[in-house]
Amino acid sequence: MNADRNTEATDDCDTSRQCEIRLLVNGAEHRANVSAHDSLATVLRDHLNLKGTKIGCNAGECGACTVMLDDRAVCACLVPALRAQGSSIRTIEGEGHPESLSRIQQALLDHGAIQCGFCTPGVVMSLAALFQRNPSPVEQQIRIALQGNVCRCSGYTKIIEAAKSLAQGPV
Repeated sequence: MNADRNTEATDDCDTSRQCEIRLLVNGAEHRANVSAHDSLATVLRDHLNLKGTKIGCNAGECGACTVMLDDRAVCACLVPALRAQGSSIRTIEGEGHPESLSRIQQALLDHGAIQCGFCTPGVVMSLAALFQRNPSPVEQQIRIALQGNVCRCSGYTKIIEAAKSLAQGPV
């Protein structure tokens, strides 16, 4: 992240008041009034009403809040909202729609890799970041990309099978 672009927000905001930040989320510019304690996950969910970003552990352990920040997968619960000032963010809402799923979403569905769905947004975003960097990852690279995502329902076999099916196909 470029430190210059978020200096303005962090210099003007202390722990006792709200500050306005600008974010580019899923291609659209948004403004939000945040406190110095707000996480990016909280801003996405509570200020921008993007509820697909889940907050599970709020400690960076489960991966349910994974989003892409400047083309990198990050746990949004660990990113102070002020540090995201001026950044480009992609959430699950920017990945596909119920009537037009992304390739990753469709592969997970086709392989029966979705159970309760709580972890799915984070899994999708972790895989999106992987495939953006590497259109043809091998299984070990897929496993590494998913190591921060906890799935308690489906396990990982079907998720990995879904990702491998995309790595074998056209990108």
